[in-house]
Amino acid sequence: MPTIAIVGAGPGLGLSIAKVFGGHGFDVALISRSKDKLDVLVAELNTVGITAEGFPADTADAAQVTAALQHAITRFGRINVLEFSPHAGLTMTAPKDVTVESLRQPIDSLLYGAVAAVQAVLPAMIVAGSGTVLFTTGGGAINPYPMLADLNIAQAGLRNWAINLHNTLAGQGIYVANVAINLLIGTQAPDGVPYRAPDEIALDYWALHTTRTQAEHFIGA
Repeated sequence: MPTIAIVGAGPGLGLSIAKVFGGHGFDVALISRSKDKLDVLVAELNTVGITAEGFPADTADAAQVTAALQHAITRFGRINVLEFSPHAGLTMTAPKDVTVESLRQPIDSLLYGAVAAVQAVLPAMIVAGSGTVLFTTGGGAINPYPMLADLNIAQAGLRNWAINLHNTLAGQGIYVANVAINLLIGTQAPDGVPYRAPDEIALDYWALHTTRTQAEHFIGA
């Protein structure tokens, strides 16, 4: 069985991605901070016949991310698809107010966490000559929002690295893409707020994995 590891898994988009890939025969490794919440997600996936297991880790701690993925590899074997979409919070910071300290959490969670995750799975992908890495960022990675300066810096760095990985690894059978989501993820939203259901968005991830063509995918109004 192929395996997808979803880093930053939650009851919204992460669960939807797990269901889509699980429905296509993937085992699912879920990684996020709370073991209790992971257990709930695993139970829901099991009820629809998807083999899944949770591995607690804080994406702001690179060592925890590495250890969680190593445990997942021991449990399932090689990770065929890595999806990275941790929640780094929405601290409001104007560009002029950015400090080294205010940047620490988003950089640790989004950028350093992503590097640790990729380094845990990429060597085996290269040996196998196949693999998919999908990063999720907000639309601010492309067009920054003034009130989310800290988060956008980290997201832009992750997007830049994703495109660099795509351009340099495609010839070795490794597909990498950044998915920038610039709308509310949900089944409903206040009037005038663009949104899209997580089950629908998850289908885009499957399409990217199977077509393996573009380094970037934008989901927005």
